[in-house]
Amino acid sequence: MHLCFFPSDFKVNKHQSSFSLSTFSSADQLSIMNPMLTRCQQKTICSQLGRVKLRLLYKASIHGFTGADFHQRCDTHSPTVSVGFNASGYVFGGYTKQPFSQSGQYVHDDQAFLFTFNGEKLLKYPVTGPANAVRMISNSGPYFGEALVLVNQSKAVVNSNPGNYYNFTAAEMHGNDLNLTECEVYQVEETTELERPWRTVTWESLKRQELMESIKTYKPTISSASQARVLLIGSIGAGKSSFFNSINSLFRGHVTSQAISGCSSTSLTTQFRTYSVKAGREGKPLPIILCDTMGLEDNKGAGLDVDDISSILNGHLPDRYQFNPSAPLNSETLAYRKSPGLKDKIHCVAYVIDACKISIMSTKMEEKLDAIRRKVNRMGIPQLVLLTKVDEACPLVKEDVRNIYKSGYIKELMQEVGAQLGVPLSCVVPVKNYSEELELDMNCDILLLSAVIQMLRFVDNYFDELSDRLSKVEIKDVEYR
Repeated sequence: MHLCFFPSDFKVNKHQSSFSLSTFSSADQLSIMNPMLTRCQQKTICSQLGRVKLRLLYKASIHGFTGADFHQRCDTHSPTVSVGFNASGYVFGGYTKQPFSQSGQYVHDDQAFLFTFNGEKLLKYPVTGPANAVRMISNSGPYFGEALVLVNQSKAVVNSNPGNYYNFTAAEMHGNDLNLTECEVYQVEETTELERPWRTVTWESLKRQELMESIKTYKPTISSASQARVLLIGSIGAGKSSFFNSINSLFRGHVTSQAISGCSSTSLTTQFRTYSVKAGREGKPLPIILCDTMGLEDNKGAGLDVDDISSILNGHLPDRYQFNPSAPLNSETLAYRKSPGLKDKIHCVAYVIDACKISIMSTKMEEKLDAIRRKVNRMGIPQLVLLTKVDEACPLVKEDVRNIYKSGYIKELMQEVGAQLGVPLSCVVPVKNYSEELELDMNCDILLLSAVIQMLRFVDNYFDELSDRLSKVEIKDVEYR
């Protein structure tokens, strides 16, 4: 998502809306176009519209709080997002795919919607009367049916009339503050497909088989651990259990659902589970164990407790341990493993992140993930990110999963989540889990297998670092003697 806007060191008060910009060149005018809509808010809106970016067309405090100023900048442009701001702190507006004009007529738009922000969350109000979704009035700004008008009758005010083609509550929409401090209109633009993939992937059945064999024949470099243990951490519904099911499916040769997965407001995983994947129905267990946990939740006392993470990483939790969100695990807990070996500990952590929810991740969730990341860092355990639901986030990928590394939008999501979690782009791996399919897909398999290969490489890094530390201890011990 390319959200490119220009910095500003020049501001015009809304009461100076008659100020003429004729003395400035077009380049000068562009230089003062500083969007009031935050980058996070822009991304949240874009997440509702697909693989798009926003370009600022009209800013009332600069161009003028009149219908003429609005139409001069915005007529013929589409789709658009119009946004109003008031002194009470409300940010609200509407989307339409229809171009603005001054015809005086209603225009049909079955995709139009109004919205407002409640903190970081976007509340959306779809059009209920598509035939009257937008009206083209010359002396007003964006005119959504008779429900919401920004810059009404060329004044810095809002006309609000809920129930007329859009259902919303005035108090929720704008707090009953009808005076505008700003009005902005953005052009919605498709992001372009990259000319060439930025990561090289071989989409062939032979490559799929090669990746499977590499996983089957993998051996940890330390003899005391026969299997690599990877911990999956993520919010509710991100796809942790689905990832295991997907890996299990491709090695079984058909779609399976051993781990409980699905959509719920609370975590479907209530136990600590260690899943071993078999190479076929009667095959041997693979040299990797995927450890699943409760989903992370915003609220304290709900979901996986951050304090339990250290116990999990150190191998104190047995398989099928029942989580208690209100009481972290301690050494007196029944079944607590007091003397875990290397084979019981976690060798790599994979954060499972929903690609569709990166832009609306709450501050509390970011803080929880940061706290976990710092714990993992202190223990020297390598970390990577599994970016799930990439097909839902990007239409280009939904059309063909082989476009994954041609999508500029997916690359930017990967960069953003890497920055949020403090890991480089090389540690972010996109995958598409099996969720509604009944048959396997070779291209999805290749993405999933590539993710497992990356996990095993990170586990090797962990064991190499451990071996180096042990060697130094032995050398020091010999010198001491």
